[in-house]
Amino acid sequence: MRIAVTIFLTDETITPTRLAHELERRGFCGLYLPEHTHIPVERTTPYPVGGDLPREYGRTLDPFVALGQAAAVTERLGLGTGITLVAQHDPIGLAKQIATLDHLSGGRFTLGLGFGWNVEEAADHGVEWRGRRELVRDRMGLMRALWSEGPVGYEGEFGSVRPSFAFPKPAQKPRGPVVGPCTLVGGAAGPRLFAHIAEYADGWLPIGGRGLGESLPVLRSVWADAGRDPAALQVVPYAVHPTPGKLAHYAELGIEETVVQLPPAGEAEVLRVLDAYASFLEPR
Repeated sequence: MRIAVTIFLTDETITPTRLAHELERRGFCGLYLPEHTHIPVERTTPYPVGGDLPREYGRTLDPFVALGQAAAVTERLGLGTGITLVAQHDPIGLAKQIATLDHLSGGRFTLGLGFGWNVEEAADHGVEWRGRRELVRDRMGLMRALWSEGPVGYEGEFGSVRPSFAFPKPAQKPRGPVVGPCTLVGGAAGPRLFAHIAEYADGWLPIGGRGLGESLPVLRSVWADAGRDPAALQVVPYAVHPTPGKLAHYAELGIEETVVQLPPAGEAEVLRVLDAYASFLEPR
């Protein structure tokens, strides 16, 4: 099984370049970074896992800038977001950022996208909370138009773009309904999420990986009903605290990549955890 990592990189942690270099040198397959533009102080939205919101949420680096640095000092390391808050972006500008990073990295980018949990953060971006899932769906359609080979227009419920010259293009070629980089949708299992995945993504980015034994057959059925190739579905458990038993269970389910969680810490502590995780890597 391939092992990637995720971490809240901040102004107080190990740098993107040092981490990326050490990940590639040690044989990890990828680096996924989260996104929060800001955390409003007056916040009524509870932290999803309970308790106080950790300090790093309000200090997170911009993932695209950090991944650009990581790309520049590596040759093989996968680069991903976990997750991009698509509803909080202008889709024309985001399409350009994504295509540029994928182009400059030689096709190493994975777009992990999600719908968000912080109502106040989204509201400051003008996002109407109940409609955010359909807003993301619409913006993905617009970005697919800009990533298409020829000038293709898009007229959606929330936005539009006229047929345009938009380069560079993402390195990965279109596959089925998906245009652009490898695209994984994060979120809890359910009919709406699985419908989104089957419509415009390559797979699922389930946080923590619990309950996969029950939810995977449901997703595979939705995927097949949408006419998608069963062999093409990617499921990548995210922010996992690994154990040998947990990874063995994922392997039995047919999962080929897992993203493990690193602490939002300085270089010495992060490298110690990487040393501990090295036992999970397959021999090179």
